[in-house]
Amino acid sequence: MVVWRVGLPGAPPLGTLDPDILSWCEAKGFILVTNNRRSLPVHLTDHLAEGRHVPGVFVMNSKMSIGDTLKELRMIWGAGDPTDYADLITYLPVTR
Repeated sequence: MVVWRVGLPGAPPLGTLDPDILSWCEAKGFILVTNNRRSLPVHLTDHLAEGRHVPGVFVMNSKMSIGDTLKELRMIWGAGDPTDYADLITYLPVTR
């Protein structure tokens, strides 16, 4: 599993707008993990309407601890096929 964070060298800088982050994820083949429940779904809809794609978007749950979120993401990474999440927003947790 490879993890990038906005603001790190090679990743989009802090303050990058959602549409540009989605474009970066599309170009690099990365699934986006975000806590942005408000505007990102709108931007993803626009991105897809332009005929673009993303490997997927996972939206974190504020009621989950960081440890539980990491466990959830490791389970998804280990058990799933990455194409299962293409062009979709998936809200965590996927397991209950």
